[in-house]
Amino acid sequence: MSSHPRFVIVIGASAGGLNALAEMVQSLPVELDAAYCVVLHLSRKGIGDFVVHRLNKVTTLNCSMAVNGAEIEKGHIYVAPPNQHLLVKNGKILLGSGPQENRFRPSIDVLFRSAAVAYTSHAIGIILSGMLDDGTSGMWAIKRSGGICIVQDPNHAEYPDMPLSVINNMEADHVSELSAMGGLISQITSLDRRTDIPAPQDVILESQIAEKTAVGIDDIEKIADKSVFACPDCGGNLWAVQGDILNRYRCHIGHSYTERDLVVKQAETASTTLWVALRMMEERKHLLRKLEVDYAQKGYTSLSHAQYEKKDEMQRHIDTLKDILADLQSHDTDMAY
Repeated sequence: MSSHPRFVIVIGASAGGLNALAEMVQSLPVELDAAYCVVLHLSRKGIGDFVVHRLNKVTTLNCSMAVNGAEIEKGHIYVAPPNQHLLVKNGKILLGSGPQENRFRPSIDVLFRSAAVAYTSHAIGIILSGMLDDGTSGMWAIKRSGGICIVQDPNHAEYPDMPLSVINNMEADHVSELSAMGGLISQITSLDRRTDIPAPQDVILESQIAEKTAVGIDDIEKIADKSVFACPDCGGNLWAVQGDILNRYRCHIGHSYTERDLVVKQAETASTTLWVALRMMEERKHLLRKLEVDYAQKGYTSLSHAQYEKKDEMQRHIDTLKDILADLQSHDTDMAY
């Protein structure tokens, strides 16, 4: 008898999501004809092993780190490893090292799109606590492919942004408290769900893009229109993706951002550039100070004074740049929340 599940349940969470995930998993029945795949947008180092350990303490379901090429088995929970995209395809786990999406690898949206393509109406997406709008695009792909959309009740989420983004942009099939999700999934999987709704072609193309390490302009032209923005990661043109529920952008390398996430990434990139500039200006100020002292010791008063004036001007530029950085970081924090 095949151990391949009829349903795949894909779960995405970010800030506040680890506790939410553990509470949800406690409610899951062990007899369901389903497998579970989890992406947490947290630290890139070591979080996967910790998540597996945490979940194994609260469930008898088999929980492990996802392994490339492994057969997907019912009754298993697969956790995305750090710094690798998790996808499902042809009944197997697929791990990818392609570009980040919404500043994350693994990406919730990448997993959800692959489930939409591979399982269509037998895909169930669940969005838990998190900030910004990660997971909304992937959930839209599941909905368009006949799958089911479940979100954590935002009134009980530590960070309600991600569940609210789904609710505000599409009709969620179910808004549920964590403790009730196990029973809800049991009801859904007991129904005879038809599979005659194929995944839309643009969803298939984006899922194929995520499988690759990099893509080309020809791939992007099939699903997007060129925009006026540049990719903050690689500097290439960003293309506005067609047909998504959110305004979203991709570059031909494969980096992808929602509009809100692009604003955050642009601020991060600008901040990094300005910190480098600040370091260089501080070094220049100290070099001018050294020249000022050296000239003074040699009796070159006019040259020493010229270096002093340049140093004083540089200090004013440094003070201005520090004010800009403080203001930029303040706006970045406001956008993230």
